[in-house]
Amino acid sequence: MPARSSLPPILFDLDGTLVDTVYEHVVAWSAALREAGIKIPSWKIHRRIGMSGKSLARQLLREPEVHGRRLDIDRVESRHDALFVKASRDPRVLPGAQELLDHISKNNVRWAIATTGNKKQTARLLKNLRLRKNAVIVTGDDVAQAKPAPDIFLSAAQKLDARLEDCVVVGDAIWDMIAAGRRRALSIGLLSGGYSKQELEESGAFRVYSDPADMLLHIEDLGILGR
Repeated sequence: MPARSSLPPILFDLDGTLVDTVYEHVVAWSAALREAGIKIPSWKIHRRIGMSGKSLARQLLREPEVHGRRLDIDRVESRHDALFVKASRDPRVLPGAQELLDHISKNNVRWAIATTGNKKQTARLLKNLRLRKNAVIVTGDDVAQAKPAPDIFLSAAQKLDARLEDCVVVGDAIWDMIAAGRRRALSIGLLSGGYSKQELEESGAFRVYSDPADMLLHIEDLGILGR
């Protein structure tokens, strides 16, 4: 872990924030649901990416197209995971993600990655990022409740020996902003997951950037020296 800094620790989401995998999740959920006999527009799935799988499935089951249908949520979630593996064999790192992590590390800013994905899935998604050996990674397997509950960010902050309200949360979905806001943490929204600037701001983001590269371009907004 880098030397302690007076700058706030930064907690990063993963899918849609550091790696370009949001739409692979949409395709995998759509296919898994179709196999279970449920057809639902892909845009309704996309609106819920970033939530826990079980929360996503429960909300979709309340949509008019499928209301009242019974579903083995655990089985569909497992099928999504299998299909997602096939769809994201070589996860693309979003522009500027590696450079952003390298830059804040050089400036002794503590940071962690906090994602709703399980440990196995997360390890695979991180394979194209160069992370230090002691990087703090918190997954959905480590907490009782995933986003929009704040548990994942709370756990990541604790591992950095910080309070969540003293951290900055960076994510691409409104669920990241809501989770951060529940514990009074500042949040930064990225457009790389498909949510609009207005949606992210209305959910609590105090700054919105296009992607990690754009965030790095404006890194002085956080009081961190630029390159």
